[in-house]
Amino acid sequence: QVQLVESGGGLVQPGGSLRLSCAASESIFSIARMGWFRQAPGKQRELVAAITSGGSRNYADSMQGRFTISRDNAKNTVYLQMNALKPEDTAVYYCNARRYQDAGPLDYWGQGTQVTVSS
Repeated sequence: QVQLVESGGGLVQPGGSLRLSCAASESIFSIARMGWFRQAPGKQRELVAAITSGGSRNYADSMQGRFTISRDNAKNTVYLQMNALKPEDTAVYYCNARRYQDAGPLDYWGQGTQVTVSS
């Protein structure tokens, strides 16, 4: 079982930047997809960005151009660089690791880190 620990959240002013980190308890080299999701109060959890083991990235439309996901396999860590933050980016951000099995995808989640964008 993969354990994920997020860090880097906090309070930032609109227009500011934060970098989130997600440290995995084991090698992420073979994990098919690593991703970041977020959940705001009263809303469903949504995909922010994901990166495959091959390095392909995808982003939610509202994050395109502002957020960048990257992975460092040597450090078993995934990052989310967030720039030009807006109040609507306020949410708990969760790291996700997905493996694919014959029975279907298997997801692992971190405990989440709070990001608050406010003046």
